[in-house]
Amino acid sequence: MSDTAVRIDGNTLRLPGGVAVRFVRTLRLPETGTHPLPPGLGEFPVRRVADFPDTVPAEWRARGGVMLPVYLREAMWLSFAGTTEPAALQVGVGKVCAVSGKRWSDRLSRRPQNYVVLPRQPWLDGINSGKGTVRQFVAVPLGLGATVEGQVTGEEVWGGVQLQSFPLRDEPLAEWRRQERIRRERLSRVTAAGGYGAAMPMSAPAPGAPPAPGAVPAPAAAPRAPMAAAMGLGVGGSMRQEVYQDDRKLKEWAEKPAGRVFVHLVTPPEWRRITGEAPPPSPVDRAAYTRAGLPWYDYYDQDGEDLAPTDALGAVKPVGDWLGDDLEPWQEPAPGQVKPLKDAPGEPVEDGEW
Repeated sequence: MSDTAVRIDGNTLRLPGGVAVRFVRTLRLPETGTHPLPPGLGEFPVRRVADFPDTVPAEWRARGGVMLPVYLREAMWLSFAGTTEPAALQVGVGKVCAVSGKRWSDRLSRRPQNYVVLPRQPWLDGINSGKGTVRQFVAVPLGLGATVEGQVTGEEVWGGVQLQSFPLRDEPLAEWRRQERIRRERLSRVTAAGGYGAAMPMSAPAPGAPPAPGAVPAPAAAPRAPMAAAMGLGVGGSMRQEVYQDDRKLKEWAEKPAGRVFVHLVTPPEWRRITGEAPPPSPVDRAAYTRAGLPWYDYYDQDGEDLAPTDALGAVKPVGDWLGDDLEPWQEPAPGQVKPLKDAPGEPVEDGEW
C-alpha cells in the first residue's frame, strides 16, 4: 500500500508521488502594468497544526494540515523545485482553483484545466489570468471580500491555500521512467565524452535571494486570543508567467488524489502566540531591493502552450481596490537585472475535514 501522508522536510511540503512545494516570500508588485518575475526573499516557515493543539483554533485542528505566517499585503509564490516525477497538482485559494477559477474538486478536469503539471510548471506566482500572465498572490484578511474566494464565490469561509496531488497511473509512469533512464544514459555518455551544455531540468531551482539589511523588525506579540485572525489570498500586480496546458491524456492521471494538505495562513502576531516562535521580519521596501541589484526573471518555455484565461479569475479585482491605494514608491529594475531562464522527511501532516 502506498504512503498517502504529506510530510514537512525543512520548510518543504512533500506530497505523495514525489511532489515538493515551498512557499517563497517575494516583492509585492504594483497593481498596474505587467512585470518580470520578482526574486525570492527566503522561504516562509511551515509548521504542523497538530504540533500546537492547545493554541490553534478548534476548526484548524479539525482541518489538520500546516500553517505559515504572512503579513498583510505580503506577496508569495509557490516553488515546485525538487519534484521528482510527473504529477498533476491542484492549487486552491480559499477552495477556489487558482488555475480554472472553479470551486474546489477532488477530481481533475480539462475543460477547463484545474491543475498544473509538474515538473513542467516550475513555480506558480498567482492566479491564472491568461495570455502569458498571472496575478500575484497577496495576503489579505477574511471578511473584507478582497480574497479570490470572496470575489468568486460571494463568501469567505475557508481562506488559506489547498494542495492536492495526482500521480500518473502505473503504465504511463512506467513508460516515463523508462524514457527517463534512456535520457540519463545518453546524458552520461555525453558528459563522459567531454561534452557540456546539458539542458536545464524542468524543475529548475527557484530564484531566490536573502533579505537585504534594513528589514523592518517583526511587530510585538499580540495578547493571547481564543481565535486566530483568518487570512486568505487576494491578487496584486500582473507578471509574465505561463500556466501550461497539459499535453497528456486525462486518463493517464490517477482518478483520485494521492495526498492533500490544507495550508492555514496566520498573522505574524498570532504565529508568535501559537508557536512561541518569532515570525520572519517584514520585507524591506521595493526600492532597496532594486538598488541592491538583485536579479529579476523572465521564464519562457517555447514548447509549452499557455492556458486561456477564465472569466471567473479574469474578473478578480486587486487588493488595492479593497484596502486603498498602495503608497509605497515603485522603482523599476534596470534592464540588466532581468535574467532570462530556460528558453529566453519528518512526521506526517494530519489531514482533516475540509
